[in-house]
Amino acid sequence: MASIRSRVTAAYALALFGTMLAFAVVLWTARRAAVMRDLQERISTYAEIAHLVLTQAGTQINPVVVDSSGALREPELLPSLRARLDAVPDYLVVADSTRALYLSAAVRNLASTEDLDELLRAVMLLTRERHVATVTLSADKLLLVARFDTVGPVRRVVAASSLASAEFIGSEQFGVFVLIAPLVILLSVIMAFLITGRALAPVGEIIGEVSAITDGRSLHRRLPQAEGNDELARLSATLNAMISRLEQSFSGLRRFTADASHELKTPLTVLRADIERAMSAAPRSTEGLVALEEALQETARMADLVESLLTLARADEGRFDLHRAPVALGALILDVAETAQILGEEAGLKVTVAPLDLVTVMGDALRLRQLFLNLVTNAVKYTARGGRVDLSLVHRGEMVEFAVSDTGIGIAGADLPYVFDRFWRADRVRSRQSDRGGVGLGLAISQYIAHAHGGSVTVASRLGRGSTFTVALPIAVEAPPTPDADAAPAEPVREA
Repeated sequence: MASIRSRVTAAYALALFGTMLAFAVVLWTARRAAVMRDLQERISTYAEIAHLVLTQAGTQINPVVVDSSGALREPELLPSLRARLDAVPDYLVVADSTRALYLSAAVRNLASTEDLDELLRAVMLLTRERHVATVTLSADKLLLVARFDTVGPVRRVVAASSLASAEFIGSEQFGVFVLIAPLVILLSVIMAFLITGRALAPVGEIIGEVSAITDGRSLHRRLPQAEGNDELARLSATLNAMISRLEQSFSGLRRFTADASHELKTPLTVLRADIERAMSAAPRSTEGLVALEEALQETARMADLVESLLTLARADEGRFDLHRAPVALGALILDVAETAQILGEEAGLKVTVAPLDLVTVMGDALRLRQLFLNLVTNAVKYTARGGRVDLSLVHRGEMVEFAVSDTGIGIAGADLPYVFDRFWRADRVRSRQSDRGGVGLGLAISQYIAHAHGGSVTVASRLGRGSTFTVALPIAVEAPPTPDADAAPAEPVREA
């Protein structure tokens, strides 16, 4: 396949040839029309001169200006008039209604009788409405212009001239076009080829740079970006943005693979050790039962990890469907709050639930419950004994906000942008505690669920002072801000 440079050059040459051809046709048409107009005006002038001669003679010589010799095609004007009319150049015919009265020298010298008959026939066919015509002779083509209403027996004066000059202009212009056009096109094609090569040189550099980057190990490199805002600069910027996203994706994939391998390696090692201990222990001994219980816990942990990975994989591929229906968030939050109170009681925490606004959203109740439980579980997990976890649901305009606040050890400001990354765990900052370890996928799943419902989840935290996670969701059906008198009262603040 030809290169872009060759195709652009060929297209330019074709376009230039078509433009030159169209220009030559238009120029030839315009020039020929101008020559024909000038020729017609000149012939009309000759006819007017002859008419003026006859008019003056008719007023000075009486009774008529016609000789009575009588032959059909012999000049019958007076000799003095014939001498004066012979001074008019080109072809001139003076006629009455039926015959020619005067023929100029050019008419009399026609090559053949057939040409003379053809010319006189054309002269007699001219009328006041059609006073301009052309006639083709054996060796020439004439343009005729008639002048009517002359004096005495003279009825028409017809002057004519050859069209050879107009025809020569067309052939001359065609010859010039044939001679010059190839040279112009050749020079233009050479210039277009050079200019196109210079213009596409940055494309070659971009191809070379991209080829060097496509190995996957050089994604840190970037394409040189020229100044300005032309197409090549925008192309470089777009490719750099794409390479940056690819670098992030590759880095995330490597990190994800390493973290997933690490998360799976630990429970598999523990599971293997427990199985080996159970096999070596006496049948139905306490040590064997403990080993089997630990193996069961690790198996459940691995199952949770695999389920979380499957959920995120489906989310990445867009195959994670939500079963949307109206969901009353108040009842859902109360259900989550009961679980939070149970977890808080076991951990020695106070869990409070503020009065809830009655709102309804369109969403998947199971996924929303998973989202809220993830946040509540994290709050309980990373809050020390004697701390506090607060839940609230507030209606703000067209959105509803569910907030989970804790008095835990918080998150450092430098780590806040990575809170929702996969396999990121708070124990990097909050100090790992053996009974609070997780796989680091809960917040990533929570963020996806919030985005899938058209909402968002944000975090505000200070190291050592606790964290607040806020979920904002669009409201589908707005409930009244306060219940009716006969409706169930809002859930009071409860502590565990």
